[in-house]
Amino acid sequence: WGDVSGWVGMGGAILGTKRVLPSGKFDKIAARLKEYRVQGLLIIGGFEAFQAGLQFMENREQHPEFRIPILVIPSTISNNVTGTDFSLGCDTALNEIVEICDRIRQSAQGTKRRVFIVETMGGYCGYLATLAALAGGADAAYIFEEKFSIKDLEKDVYHLASKMSEGVQRGLIVRNEKCNENYNADFMHRLYSEEGKGLFSARMNILGHVQQGGTASPFDRGMGIKYGVESSIWFEEQLKNAGINSSADVVNITAKETVCLLGISRRKHLFTPLVELIEQTDFHHRIPKSQWWLKLRPLMRIFAKHYSVYEEEGEYIELDQHVPSESVIPEGTSIK
Repeated sequence: WGDVSGWVGMGGAILGTKRVLPSGKFDKIAARLKEYRVQGLLIIGGFEAFQAGLQFMENREQHPEFRIPILVIPSTISNNVTGTDFSLGCDTALNEIVEICDRIRQSAQGTKRRVFIVETMGGYCGYLATLAALAGGADAAYIFEEKFSIKDLEKDVYHLASKMSEGVQRGLIVRNEKCNENYNADFMHRLYSEEGKGLFSARMNILGHVQQGGTASPFDRGMGIKYGVESSIWFEEQLKNAGINSSADVVNITAKETVCLLGISRRKHLFTPLVELIEQTDFHHRIPKSQWWLKLRPLMRIFAKHYSVYEEEGEYIELDQHVPSESVIPEGTSIK
């Protein structure tokens, strides 16, 4: 027990990590599980952990050793695992990115009119870019989930130019690393540099592994402890239900509820069977099909005083949604 004491305050994956999936090595893994009499498997990791749990479940018929309770705890800065609102580590990375953005903007204090283009990690998931832009006061955030064209880039350039002419000194643009294959960070930097000639200068910052952070944030520490407690209770219940009383007993369970993902959804800890999450996942881009934080994106543009938001909302009003200018008030109704 003493081996893991003090890990709460330490950063990094001390357990060790591998991004290699178990496919093709099931025989060796099954032999090891049998050798050490493993009665339950806890997988901590990102999208690979989710896929590994699915592969173990699919191979239960060929390998009886996989007929044990398997639980996946999502732990990735990208926050791209289906079945949870937050992954372990994403809060720490977000804090780091916002702090770096603040330092970058502070570096231009006293410099006349400058726009910074910051690129974040996250694969195809735009969680880090969107939330960092919202917290860091960015003017725009480009992500893969919300398609954008050259016209949108052009609008944002003119929007920044109008803000600069009104007295704003610094601008911040955040982009996800895989938001667009062709409109990369270099292209955006050159576009802003060209269109802003004589009005503002542009600088590009690609945040590397420094954004992964050092020690975990208080939120992640608390969530990690809660996950640990919840998972241990879940394993106890699964083994009791299977009638396991000692370490010598062989576990043989095949129900779909015995392979789950532990996640947080609307302040509740949920154990969701991995089978139910398959339909909700885009495996090609390694992201969930629906994500809660996408609803926050219009808020970011409103904070940035982006008038195109109000224009778009006005353009798509249908006829049946039209509110008459003069409301008809029934007779005898008093208005206070």
